[in-house]
Amino acid sequence: MSGIVIVGAGQAAASMAAKLRGLGYDGALSVVGSEPVPPYQRPPLSKAYLLGEMAVERLTLRSDTWWAEHDVSLRLDTTVSAIDPGAQVITLSDGDTLEYSDLALCTGATPKRLPAAIGGALDHVFTVRNLADVDAMRALFVAGKRLVVIGGGYIGLEAAAVARKLGLEVTLIEAAPRILGRVACEETAEAIRALHHTHGVEIIEGVGLTRLTGDAWVTGAELSDGRMIAADFVVVGIGVTPDDALARAAGIACDNGIAVDAQGRSSDPHIWAAGDCASFPYADGRLRLESVGNAIDMAELVAANMLGAAQEYTPRPWFWSDQFDAKLQIAGLNLGYDKVVARAGEGQSFWYFRDERLIAVDALSDARAYMIGKRLIEGGKPVTPAQVADPTCDLKALLK
Repeated sequence: MSGIVIVGAGQAAASMAAKLRGLGYDGALSVVGSEPVPPYQRPPLSKAYLLGEMAVERLTLRSDTWWAEHDVSLRLDTTVSAIDPGAQVITLSDGDTLEYSDLALCTGATPKRLPAAIGGALDHVFTVRNLADVDAMRALFVAGKRLVVIGGGYIGLEAAAVARKLGLEVTLIEAAPRILGRVACEETAEAIRALHHTHGVEIIEGVGLTRLTGDAWVTGAELSDGRMIAADFVVVGIGVTPDDALARAAGIACDNGIAVDAQGRSSDPHIWAAGDCASFPYADGRLRLESVGNAIDMAELVAANMLGAAQEYTPRPWFWSDQFDAKLQIAGLNLGYDKVVARAGEGQSFWYFRDERLIAVDALSDARAYMIGKRLIEGGKPVTPAQVADPTCDLKALLK
């Protein structure tokens, strides 16, 4: 029986399935996921779950009974081997086929890995993306162990923070001139760097990795300046790539992910995409966002559009990262910023402007600044760099 099929079983897929049923769709609905467990939260994996502060049961997005009660067929531990757009059929790894009236690709993104030629295939070299990844490394997060983190983005920094809290020796290596180079301003990076230094993380910036050493398992890292760093294990956090291989093989247009229109529809009228794998029109180009907020919002919009809503997607970006006992909350997109203004409050906040217009805020342990900044950005309220820089200016009053 033909119906809606969702490929992928992460946050976007779970949100889309729930929205479809919430909007009254009562046709066949299937979710196909490659992992053996139902959809779960991923952000806590490198934070509370890795620390041992969150049980695996709390990661689950929907209870087992919810899927049954809402007549959603979960095909877990199963991958899709091919899409036949002409016949509107997908073939599964177990040989089964599913017909679809509409197909939603919520396939997410895949971590970049180090090449095998420089030691990327050694044992005890990990990436952080799914439950199996974290379960595989958790036993090594023991006080006194030596961890080398490759990559100074949020995932690498979160892993470093967890490791130090658990008493490990941690060295983080970033080949670029500074940590968070692609995603945050120098001011935010400096605040995060200082936080890590205070907690004993050694951060090496502007130095590349030549190779990982070891025979069967990793024993260290050789850097481009000749230094050797001993390691009991390595966590690699050098970014992700959109998982669009299935779409490409089916002839679906891709551009830094599965290219969709403003409504979330791909180059095939019956195939849609949402979440980390999808790039959508934004400003004069295309944008792909890797965040929980985008996964939820875009998936729910696509669900409505599958049922005929014909709504265009307007992202309302927000992100967060836990670093030790500090929480970094981010609102907006800092693309093309030309000025950053620092402001003291409950914690620290950094306000990004482009052509004198507020476009993003990084708030470190300052929930009030985050909420005010988010509302100012989403409401298009005028605020100047001078007002932000003035500690006597009540920014909340500008919301009125």
